[in-house]
Amino acid sequence: MKFVAFERAKQGTGASRRLRITGRTPGIVYGGKGQPQLIELDHNALWHALKKEAFHSSILDMEINGTSAQVLLRDVQYHPFKQLVLHIDFQRVDANTKMHKKVPIHYSGEDASPAVKADACLINHVITELEVSCLPADLPEFIAVDLSNLRKGSSLHLNDITLPKGVTAVTHGKANPVLVSVVAVAAEAEAAAPAAEAKK
Repeated sequence: MKFVAFERAKQGTGASRRLRITGRTPGIVYGGKGQPQLIELDHNALWHALKKEAFHSSILDMEINGTSAQVLLRDVQYHPFKQLVLHIDFQRVDANTKMHKKVPIHYSGEDASPAVKADACLINHVITELEVSCLPADLPEFIAVDLSNLRKGSSLHLNDITLPKGVTAVTHGKANPVLVSVVAVAAEAEAAAPAAEAKK
C-alpha cells in the first residue's frame, strides 16, 4: 500500500493542535539509518487507510518530497471518543534486516469440517494474529489456515500449519501454542440438563 506524507516543521502540543484543526495528522518516522523525521498526513485519507487490514500488517510505501521509503505502522493514537487520529508512528524498514511483526490469521473451511457438519461443534479461534520474524520482502499480509479437516475433540496447534517461506513464528516461550480448539456443544448441553434438574 502507498500513502503520501509531508514534512512537518513545527513540533509541540500547540503546533499539533493547529495541524489537526486544518485536517492534518501529526506523525513521526524513525528507525533505519536516518534521523527521526516529523511528518504530517491528510487525516481523511489516513482514517480510511487505517480501516484496511493491510495498512496494519504489511510494508507500506511512503512518498515524501518526491522520494519513496518503505515503512511499517508501529503505533496509532486515537481520540477517546471522536473519530480522530491524534498521532501516528512509522518505522523505516531495512531490506536486509529481519523484523518482528504481528500478522492476522485468516481461517477458512470450518463450516465444511467434520467437527461442524457431522458433530455440530463450535470452533473457537484461540489466536487471531501471530507474531512473525522475517525479512521485509517475505512479510505476508496474512496467514491462511484451512480448518476443513478439523474433527470433534481435536485442536489445531502452531506446528500443524505451514508458514510461508522465510517466515518463522515468535511464540515468547510457548513451544506449540493452540490456534483453534473444537468445543462439543451437544455434550455440554446434555451435561447441563441433569444438573439443572437436580437443582429443582
